[in-house]
Amino acid sequence: MISFLIPAYNEAGAIRETLATLRQTLATMSLAYEIIVIDDGSSDNTAELAAEPGVIVIRQPANGGYGRALKAGIRRASYDWCAIVDADGSYPINRFPDLIQHIPQFDMVVGARQGMHYQGSRGKRIGRWILGSLVAFVVGEKLPDVNSGMRIFRKDIALEHAGRISSGFSFTTTLTLAFFMEEYFVKYLPIEYHKRVGSSKVRIGVDSLRTLQIVVQAILYYNPLKLFLPICFLSAGVGVVLALAAALFQSDSAWLILTIGLLTAILVGALGILAEALRLQRIALLVSTRKNSDET
Repeated sequence: MISFLIPAYNEAGAIRETLATLRQTLATMSLAYEIIVIDDGSSDNTAELAAEPGVIVIRQPANGGYGRALKAGIRRASYDWCAIVDADGSYPINRFPDLIQHIPQFDMVVGARQGMHYQGSRGKRIGRWILGSLVAFVVGEKLPDVNSGMRIFRKDIALEHAGRISSGFSFTTTLTLAFFMEEYFVKYLPIEYHKRVGSSKVRIGVDSLRTLQIVVQAILYYNPLKLFLPICFLSAGVGVVLALAAALFQSDSAWLILTIGLLTAILVGALGILAEALRLQRIALLVSTRKNSDET
């Protein structure tokens, strides 16, 4: 039983075809499902076109962002599994049966985008590489696609982390981080990515900076030592190098520079240890709360 969630913002040009393709795909399967379209404050007639028999339409009063729309859909979903896909025709909806085959063995199944339309411009490729490298640093492994918009996941896990999952463009990235950092099982399947219908709503500059901020926040929440320890060693290293350089030039400030560098390293390291202790305390409290809940 799956709730299919389709966030849509000014997608009048593709929403009907998206729904038709999804219905045709699901008709070939013996599956209980519901379709929910979240109209994110569209200024066109997206909501009216989506209001077909059997389709639930949630109308947001204003444009609140991709992630916020999906959170509204997840909260409205009736079933234990949620599937998401964009309304712009860029994802191969007919591949959903392939993803569905891997649940419930996996907690999340993701379509990893392939093809020339996924590659995009040089700027997009560079940004994707930076984001992928950051996420790989956090989770400890390279992922095929950190922010694919076609995936199936357990509703309860998404709701548990809703407060830490982005309400904007980075929803899928932070959802991915939550599943990996909490050690849930995730499966990737390659899918062909198509040219979208209409114009993209992504703002490369603003959304990239926002994504960077959210990834840093995720590191602080899930694995703070990954952030603090490199800064600690970097501070100590810079202090030693600058002190040696000052000594070579017979500067009286060499010891002062070394002291500042080492003290900075010690302070950052101490903050990292404190953050890690708080993380472990939070985990212990969560485990205790779950245990008490199971016993009652």
